Amino acid sequence: MKDIAVVCDSSASIPENIVEELKIHIVPIYIHHGDKVWRDLIDIKQDEFYRWLPTVEKLPTTAYPGPDDFLQVFEKLASEGYKNIYSIHITSKSSGTFQAAKMAGEMAEEKIAGLRVQAFDTLNVAMCHGWMVIEAARAAEEGAGMDDITALLESILPKAEMIQTADTLKYLHMGGRIGNAAHLMGSILNIKPLIGMHDGVIVPLGRERSRKKAYEAMVNMVEKSVGAGRKIKVAYLHAAALDQVEIIRSILEKRVECAESVVAELSPALGVHSGPGTTGICYFPLSALENPV
Repeated sequence: MKDIAVVCDSSASIPENIVEELKIHIVPIYIHHGDKVWRDLIDIKQDEFYRWLPTVEKLPTTAYPGPDDFLQVFEKLASEGYKNIYSIHITSKSSGTFQAAKMAGEMAEEKIAGLRVQAFDTLNVAMCHGWMVIEAARAAEEGAGMDDITALLESILPKAEMIQTADTLKYLHMGGRIGNAAHLMGSILNIKPLIGMHDGVIVPLGRERSRKKAYEAMVNMVEKSVGAGRKIKVAYLHAAALDQVEIIRSILEKRVECAESVVAELSPALGVHSGPGTTGICYFPLSALENPV
């Protein structure tokens, strides 16, 4: 009998090598454009998607996986011997993914005797969500129980922070995902907006007049948030902008001690809302792992 399977949706944007190493099970979000339907990270990958996106006049739309999508995965995992499944998802305030997973979990528990499925709303996106999935999978490998993983995730959730900038907010605006940062649409052409997430909703963090100043502002925010002498785990996020996140990395790691760092490219399901050229970071203090609630 196997212990705990960890499931997430594709918006977590976890690097493929980590997904394979930790045996994370991913349910894809759907991307629609005209009569075409793609499964995120299965039918279309980042390179192709970010070359194509700037050429379209009408933005693609995304659709969260339904309960049946999750139920198929949960049933397959149960058939492989798993008795416990932990399903971890993008903020419920911008997607129905969590609710679909929760509903599917209840259906699976009714159909399969002895199966336990726990769904968790990260109230986050991208690698803030992804870090929670990674740490849950690591904890499961080390023998943690379902309740232990819940405590771990609840400890990371309020401490995980995203800071992101982009060449333009037009993709967020076109997709209706800009939330409380709508007023930044009035910025002049060269302004680089900084956005984050608070309580599951996109919020403005400021604006700078160049990428260089935006990156410096990101690092200043991290230093202020983390405090002196505290280590972090950080993911450098980008959408077809690897060279730019390496610049952020070179600045940040001179000023903040990183216990672990990864580079992650936004999945197309998220990149459709932010567009190519997006860069950012997702991080949390190491203390969240040392003192879970």
